[in-house]
Amino acid sequence: GHTTYGEELNWPALFILAFIFFTVAGNILVIMAVSIERKLHNATNYFLCSLAVADMLVGFLVMPASLISILYNHIWPLPELLCPLWIFLDVLFSTASIMHLCAISLDRYIGIRNPIKYSRSNSLHKTMIKIISVWTISVVLSLPIPVMGFQDKKKVFVNSTCTLNEPRFVLVGSSVAFFGPLVIMVVCYYLTLRDLQRHSTAFPQESRSHSKHSAEISDTSLLNSKSSSNKSAQGPRGQGRRGMIQALNNERRASKVLGIVFFLFLVMWCPFFITNK
Repeated sequence: GHTTYGEELNWPALFILAFIFFTVAGNILVIMAVSIERKLHNATNYFLCSLAVADMLVGFLVMPASLISILYNHIWPLPELLCPLWIFLDVLFSTASIMHLCAISLDRYIGIRNPIKYSRSNSLHKTMIKIISVWTISVVLSLPIPVMGFQDKKKVFVNSTCTLNEPRFVLVGSSVAFFGPLVIMVVCYYLTLRDLQRHSTAFPQESRSHSKHSAEISDTSLLNSKSSSNKSAQGPRGQGRRGMIQALNNERRASKVLGIVFFLFLVMWCPFFITNK
């Protein structure tokens, strides 16, 4: 009779329930936006769309099992065979998330470094190959978990709680699937910002030949259509220079957005990987 209403509520379960809703709904909106809006059809946004698929699947397949586990005081209530599969999916989608961010940072750096070559070679086909490669790497890194779990259930159960119980795999896995890509991500982001700064400060001294190719450079920006770049290529020098400035501004804005995404990812994941090393 002394139990208050607040104490009866399972706050972690309610939090996860709300988080599931916003995770699934938010990522569905991202996927729909990139699919429907033609202006968003470019390499970076295809990567973001694939990343949204990974995060949405976390909401559909991983978080509900976490919710059930919390409701049962972390005692695994589902069939034992589902435990290694659940951990596999958890690690797979987490790995896929950071691999996507790593690939985006690499892709954007290459686009800034060699914009003309990048705009010519960055076809939809090549982007899809990169995305498939990211998912393949993620599957390969995660696949040992169900193999270990099916062979020895002690590897995935600790006192009836479904959790990965293989310290060596956790150490190697977190290094390869998190800290390695993290270093690449941070270095590429720094180099991208440095090159953007260099382009913007050097722009007044750009040569006529560089200005002539500014339309091709502007192809690397997030929201730029082929028709506008063709006009820029055919127009006078002043118009080309305006296209160059617009491209740099677009790249700078896109880099700021990606910087926020990277920062939030680090804030969310660093504590988990550091405490589980």
